[in-house]
Amino acid sequence: MKRIKQIALIALVLCFGCNKDQQVEKASKLDEIINSYQDHEGYDYRSYPLGLFTKEYYKTEADFAQKTLDELAKIDTSSLSETDKISAKLLAFVLQDQIDYYMFEEYLNPILSDAGFHSSLTYEVRPLANYNQVKDYLNKLNAIPEFVNQHLVNLREGLEKGISQPLVIFKGYESTYNDNIVENFEDSYYYSPFKNLPSDLSETQKDSVLTAAKTAIETKVTPEFKRIKTFFETEYFPKTRTTLGVSETPNGNEFYQNRINFYTTSTQYTADDIHNIGLKEVARIKAEMEQIIKELNFEGSFADFFHFLRTDKQFYAETPQEILMIARDMAKRIDAQLPRYFKTLPRKPYGVAPVPDAIAPKYTSGRYIGTSKESTNPGYYWVNTYDLPSRTLYTLPALTAHEAVPGHHLQGSLNNELGDSIPQFRKNLYLSAYGEGWGLYSEYLADEMGIYTTPYEQFGKLTYEMWRACRLVVDTGIHAKGWTREQVVDYMSSNTALSLHEINTETDRYISWPGQALSYKIGELKIRELRQKAEKELGAKFDIRAFHEIILEQGTVTLSILEERVNNYIQKVKNE
Repeated sequence: MKRIKQIALIALVLCFGCNKDQQVEKASKLDEIINSYQDHEGYDYRSYPLGLFTKEYYKTEADFAQKTLDELAKIDTSSLSETDKISAKLLAFVLQDQIDYYMFEEYLNPILSDAGFHSSLTYEVRPLANYNQVKDYLNKLNAIPEFVNQHLVNLREGLEKGISQPLVIFKGYESTYNDNIVENFEDSYYYSPFKNLPSDLSETQKDSVLTAAKTAIETKVTPEFKRIKTFFETEYFPKTRTTLGVSETPNGNEFYQNRINFYTTSTQYTADDIHNIGLKEVARIKAEMEQIIKELNFEGSFADFFHFLRTDKQFYAETPQEILMIARDMAKRIDAQLPRYFKTLPRKPYGVAPVPDAIAPKYTSGRYIGTSKESTNPGYYWVNTYDLPSRTLYTLPALTAHEAVPGHHLQGSLNNELGDSIPQFRKNLYLSAYGEGWGLYSEYLADEMGIYTTPYEQFGKLTYEMWRACRLVVDTGIHAKGWTREQVVDYMSSNTALSLHEINTETDRYISWPGQALSYKIGELKIRELRQKAEKELGAKFDIRAFHEIILEQGTVTLSILEERVNNYIQKVKNE
């Protein structure tokens, strides 16, 4: 009997060792696949400083994604670490979207109502810190003609196939190219980085750079924006579709469901499901709004109160400097509260700056612009100072919490600063359901921080929440239920206190970007649901800083991964 026990023990040890070896082998294979994905470059960056955008390129990328996905599916991840399991799931999600991008020919439609292939060049304009950055920037300016060539080929094919944007969204779009057509090269936004060259450049280098910059603006940049103007006004606008919803395009219904799945990171929702969730949320938030109106002793209807908010001068800044100053003050007040709610804070600082004039007319009220971990530039919370009568001050605290901290800057910077156990593709990953869900949750969290100091600012928070709830209704209305643009504007006007300018720009955005607007509210609802569950089940053991650590410490994840992490956290705390 003793001999049998000894043999059994030896077998158990050998089995454990065998399992350990298998686990290491699986992790090693996963690392190999991830590294292959991360090391893959679909084009020569020296030849295409602004990227490659041909159909052949996207086909190659889709084929590579399918091959990698097939290899990934062969790995049994059950015995891997949590981080490795998450990496495998996220890589599969990313690869599938890359395949879908080619299958649905999304590259034929590189335009949104407030953006486009040409206006995306704006993001290349940054301060130049050294000579290498100067040379790289000049290379990008000189690559603009080829960049435009590739996109015009795709856009023309998109027009032929009916894969294009509705004409109705292009009101005011001419500013995206007209503002970059200048008589004097020094007036070009793309010349602005050369006005403050790095101090360590020699006088000879400076002279050479400025000569090259002048040539690039005069022969490459300005002429290309003239060509873009001609294309849109003589080809695109006359030929593009007049229908509204993406369901009116080839494979439109299938594509919209695909976008729902991607932007909610889930396959559980249909358009009808989301539409009904939106209606329910709109009713709940409206009741809270009406309570504030009642407490303010306002005499008039719900619509009258909206009119009051849209027209009373107390709710608007008089100068761009004033709105920027108020935004900076709000951001700094939130900064002071962060240690009470978070265990880990980012090292990267952020600034508050105006949206560049070149894109401000078609831009949202604000946006966060991040930088890489290695960059010497900060992140930026952009505040739109264009058309001040449409930029309400009472919504500014919610906007600041969403775009700066504890919203996109905090989450995005922490994502970039994740440790070595997290592969680089995850540090670069952005999923709207998680990132925008966190941004909207941050507006809710700012209430606990005491950032909303007046009933009007509380109403502003609800206005932004209502705005995102309405998105569930109108996005599905446009793309699955045949809504007209007028229906969308009327619905938004009746249920939110957003300015009419914002409602119109947002409506065009939903039309041009199917499904993306769903991610905010769906993500926020999931985070709040998980927090409520943790608070209920843990009671006095609930720690808000520990909860936020669980939400943020693995970086960007899908909502199903997030739910699994929170459930595991709850069980772990219960067992302590």
